Amino acid sequence: MMEIDRDNQGAAISGAVPEDSLALIDVGGNGEGRRYNYGELIRLSGGFARGLLKRGLQRGDAVAIFSANRAEFLIAFLGTLQAGLIAVPVNWKLPSDTIAFILDDCQAKLVVGDDERLRLSPRHLPRVSFDSAFPQFLDNGPFVAVKMQPDHPAMFLYTSGSTGRPKGVVLSHYSHLWCMHQRKRGPVPHGQRSLVAAPLYHMNALAVCQNAFNQGDTIILLPSFTTKGFVEAAAEYRADILTAVPTMIAMIMREKDLLANNDLSAVKAVRMGSAPLTQSLIDRVREVFPRALIVNGYGTTEAGPIVFGPHPGGLPQPPLSTGYPHPAVHLRLTRDGQSVSDEGVLEMKCPAVMTRYHNLPDATAKVITADGYYRTGDVFRRDENGFFFFVGRADDMFVCGGENIYPGEVEKMLERHPGIHQAAILPVADELRGFKPIAFVVRSPASEINDDDVKQYALENAPAYQHPRRVIFVDEMPLAGTNKIDKRVLAAKITPEEMS
Repeated sequence: MMEIDRDNQGAAISGAVPEDSLALIDVGGNGEGRRYNYGELIRLSGGFARGLLKRGLQRGDAVAIFSANRAEFLIAFLGTLQAGLIAVPVNWKLPSDTIAFILDDCQAKLVVGDDERLRLSPRHLPRVSFDSAFPQFLDNGPFVAVKMQPDHPAMFLYTSGSTGRPKGVVLSHYSHLWCMHQRKRGPVPHGQRSLVAAPLYHMNALAVCQNAFNQGDTIILLPSFTTKGFVEAAAEYRADILTAVPTMIAMIMREKDLLANNDLSAVKAVRMGSAPLTQSLIDRVREVFPRALIVNGYGTTEAGPIVFGPHPGGLPQPPLSTGYPHPAVHLRLTRDGQSVSDEGVLEMKCPAVMTRYHNLPDATAKVITADGYYRTGDVFRRDENGFFFFVGRADDMFVCGGENIYPGEVEKMLERHPGIHQAAILPVADELRGFKPIAFVVRSPASEINDDDVKQYALENAPAYQHPRRVIFVDEMPLAGTNKIDKRVLAAKITPEEMS
């Protein structure tokens, strides 16, 4: 096991920067533009840890966090870990019975959050409001983080539950300390500013914040995502790095006037992850940010954000590739139970792999192999140079007339059309073919593309079986709680006529 400089994930806050260095700008959690330096971040998270222990919580107890993005969310998260407790960020957009299940499953002893979201939690659990009781809850004074063993749980992150009850992913203290260690930068200036608008109950945003604090950088935190709020915050606070799900960036790219009226010259990198990336989106981002590095990220809740990196031989990374295998991560592709070299389901092994699914030994056994690899369920293709390309979710694949269709591949093809801004492919049952694809499409600004144009373009640029049999135009794609396209909402729009 690699030696790292801390044993408690909550204490992984940079000591290499002065205490008055800027750690966090809360753009709208409670008032406008609240700023926190590193000294305050350490003091407040320690005060929260002391408050938890003063209240009588014991090592291993779970603390659920119900809140929009705000400074108190991160302070509570870090303080919970420092106290030796388990942090459980909760997706408050889930149905009430699912939320109740999560709190019961993790046996939460305390719920903390903002007033609007706390109303969604069961009444019988004790709660602390960020809006009214947070300052009184803090027990100010010096605090040394509780020493944790590498395998002690730090957090439970619950899956979205799109195919049933959500599963609690148990992540140890060592898992994300290892991730932060792998992301250590060389001797470069501290204080890079990353803009975060994705929800903190999602691995993407949470890992970005943890890594920034570990590096001595600055987080610009939005309470939630809107195109206007995101672009204006990037301009006002001079963001160096934009972090987002591709859907968020795609929505921003449509706002030409908004982009033109805000100075985004400080942006040095656009990092996108947690959903497939298309060439058309990359091209649009390059037009708006010609000098910025565009990063196509990949990671999973169960196995962390460290998967790919640059080619060891210095070969340039193809635009749609997620990269070359990281030297500290073991990867393999499998198909029909056999290892393959070209295309298959990605399996990965590294210290960031989850300990287990909480209370679900059978589900754990299905995704963790006997030799310790995590089965991601994501299909990847590997090219002759060893670069990996995301194809789609294995469980999203459907069969049309004997041919396998991965929705992501069809979406990428359609979005190459200049008149198509976004596309989403869904299967509908078909008596003859098993399933057939239909497309939801957001037109590009000023585009007058119609359904026949979409079908013809697909027939000319992909195998015939992939072409959408129906095309439904929408003004914008609905977003799920993770800011990915919510295909369940789209599926509900399909009428019996469109099924025929």
